[in-house]
Amino acid sequence: MPDGGPSEGPFLVVGLGNPGPGYAGNRHNVGAMVLDELASRAGIRLAPGKGARARAVSGEGRLAGRRVVLARPTTYMNESGGPVRGLLDYHHLPVEDLVVIHDELDIAFAAVRLKRGGGEGGHNGLRSITRSTGSKEYLRVRVGIGRPPGRQDAADFVLKDFSSVERKELPLLLVEAADAVELLLQAGLGAAQNDVHPRR
Repeated sequence: MPDGGPSEGPFLVVGLGNPGPGYAGNRHNVGAMVLDELASRAGIRLAPGKGARARAVSGEGRLAGRRVVLARPTTYMNESGGPVRGLLDYHHLPVEDLVVIHDELDIAFAAVRLKRGGGEGGHNGLRSITRSTGSKEYLRVRVGIGRPPGRQDAADFVLKDFSSVERKELPLLLVEAADAVELLLQAGLGAAQNDVHPRR
């Protein structure tokens, strides 16, 4: 997809997180939460795959008028790259048509930012995807979780559930992040950034 406007092929939209109920409410799983919101909107059922798709749940359909494959790796975060690579290969998609939804420490809680490429900022899921695809030129939907308070370790912070105050705002954040994904698919990166970034 050129930065100005969308291409005609399907997009692979991936929400990052860790598997299992023990991690479900963690800050690190907000990407997976947004993906579930998108699947619900589009009426896409996520199901386990076989072969190249074996380490993810995924489903195909239409979202915001575009063909999409929605997927969530079933591996741990730091092994996200293998399943993503398998899905790209299975669907014959270039890395430029990959959209990764993930938590972002360097953005204030409840803010959403969009970009293509750049560094991984210490995010193990992004690092794994970059290593497995051989490219940083995928689209990122960065969902702000803010910095840990005081001297709390960042690795501990992301693996904790959202606070009670944050949980009150979380449903709205998931809606706003899902809206940003839809706008990205409809209008392309530049137009979506112009709309989403001034909001917070």
